[in-house]
Amino acid sequence: MYRRWNIARHLFRALLPALFHSLAWAENAGPRHASGVNWSAPGGASGSVPWNIVVLLTLLTLLPALIVALTPFARLLIVFHFLRQALGTQTAPSNQTLIGLSLVLTYFLMQPVGASIYTSAVVPFEEGKMDAMTAIDKGTPPLRHFMLKFAREKDLGLFLEMAQAPRPATPEDVPMRVVVPAYILSELKTGFQIGAALFLPFLVIDLVVAAVTTSVGMLQLPPVVISTPLKIMLFVMVDGWNLLIGSLLKSFA
Repeated sequence: MYRRWNIARHLFRALLPALFHSLAWAENAGPRHASGVNWSAPGGASGSVPWNIVVLLTLLTLLPALIVALTPFARLLIVFHFLRQALGTQTAPSNQTLIGLSLVLTYFLMQPVGASIYTSAVVPFEEGKMDAMTAIDKGTPPLRHFMLKFAREKDLGLFLEMAQAPRPATPEDVPMRVVVPAYILSELKTGFQIGAALFLPFLVIDLVVAAVTTSVGMLQLPPVVISTPLKIMLFVMVDGWNLLIGSLLKSFA
């Protein structure tokens, strides 16, 4: 035991100068930065780097929900899924293709709104002419105007009643907590209406094919095997994608 203590003491004495030398070198190597590093944004806006990262990650987490709730993405995706079910193709186009097409069309439709928000809120904020809360207030009217354009009065009245809010005098007085859910309900209703109207012609083809195959005694052959190629051929011959996309875009005009 005494021998082990002597060995440990000799090792400590040998390593102590090297430890002090390392500490002295680290002290003279240069100034150390504090953990709370301040970040200076353009135009004098400032904030803490960790908090900016938290806010950025929070916005990225909420981005899918914001895209679905504040843009035409939900209507477009619902219509495309109805079309795929009507054609009878289970995986063509794939979910990734439909979501990508919906995102591209959403960007196309929301680009004017985004440009207006960028001009009225983002640019002054970057130049330091307003703080973050003022920038949010300035960027809200273009988005509110877009959603109010497609929100039904019935849905707006429902959420105004549930919120026990007074009847607004102007559209600008409608709070966003009423506009957003009313817009979502209106988009869901419109998407299902378009999808149902799109489903009916293909349903007629299914009924005709089923009646014909049953009348000729082809009971062992499922009608969908015959009707699916016919529906795809009809959709391609009438240039269905062009007609569908054109009609969807015109519905937002």
